[in-house]
Amino acid sequence: MKHSIPIWVTFVLIFVSIACMAFGIYRGELDTVLTKAINICMECIGLG
Repeated sequence: MKHSIPIWVTFVLIFVSIACMAFGIYRGELDTVLTKAINICMECIGLG
């Protein structure tokens, strides 16, 4: 028994995701997220 998601649900979720990313960039949170991502990667690799 296969359950499929209607195509409109997929497009709505993609639109909401893009809107949330754009809002975060507008608020200036891109630098914060990038800095945290770099720090986490450096700690996992062991270089930082």
